[in-house]
Amino acid sequence: MNTLFNDAPGPQEAAPSAFIIDGTQANFMEEVIEASREMPVLVDFWATWCGPCKTLTPALERVINAQKGRVRLVKIDVDQNRELVAQLSRMGLPMQSVPTVVAFWQGQIADTFSGALPESEIKRFVEALLKIAGSSAPGEALITEAKALLDQGQPEQAAQYFAAALQEAKDKPEAWGGLVRAFLAIGEEHQAEQVLAQVPESIAEHAEVTGARAALTLAQEGRKAQAAMAGLESRLAANPDDHEARYDLATALNATGARAEAAAALLEIVKRDRAWNEDGARMQLLKFFEAWGMDDPATMTARRKLSTLLFS
Repeated sequence: MNTLFNDAPGPQEAAPSAFIIDGTQANFMEEVIEASREMPVLVDFWATWCGPCKTLTPALERVINAQKGRVRLVKIDVDQNRELVAQLSRMGLPMQSVPTVVAFWQGQIADTFSGALPESEIKRFVEALLKIAGSSAPGEALITEAKALLDQGQPEQAAQYFAAALQEAKDKPEAWGGLVRAFLAIGEEHQAEQVLAQVPESIAEHAEVTGARAALTLAQEGRKAQAAMAGLESRLAANPDDHEARYDLATALNATGARAEAAAALLEIVKRDRAWNEDGARMQLLKFFEAWGMDDPATMTARRKLSTLLFS
């Protein structure tokens, strides 16, 4: 079986899109200032007519790629962002020439240099920046960024960040679980299975991992149930007490992302016949909760309704 880091999108392969981006006045606050609160950010101010920039920018990209996501690079074309450059100059940022590289950490300027430095000097510059940021920051920052990307509907990039965090350290259940969920969002169930097979035994029962495992199981069940969704709805219309059809419909609804509707279907079974299938509806609902996460709004709402049914 291929290993995770052969099959998963590796940071060196995907870094140009995941860890190296083009900056503008519109995204400067988000991609530089706010992002630097999670990981160090280098900003490369360049211009198309600048000869030294043609040497410096590729060298910066190679150094950033080698860091596997521990540092972000934002490239800003000064001619396309004159107002931003003027604002930064008024704030005291040295912008007299290009190329100029500015390092940000925790929303503040941490260091800067101008001119086309040799690649060895760029490496030392980045290493010094990482020391300022602290040795414990990179892995956690990657996971935080990955979760945000996943929430924003960017699972491909999230997978790159989760994989990079695991290259920092293998004992991060949030990264393992997140990588599984990212692959599921992409539709790569086989990749998700391979990731779960490589989780260290010491964290295999962590809530982040078991939740991801439950999400994979539900995705597989849901894919099968989705094909029969129309028939399931017809069966329920003919017989509202067809609990098997309602159970399968809940699984299919969950697979489509309709969490509230999926929970409602299972709650209806519990309401009509608590003992059906050896309490199977309640058990499936608990599996949903595990897959969604205990702090998910759908989980909290359905859990309150379940408690009302069980204790009324």
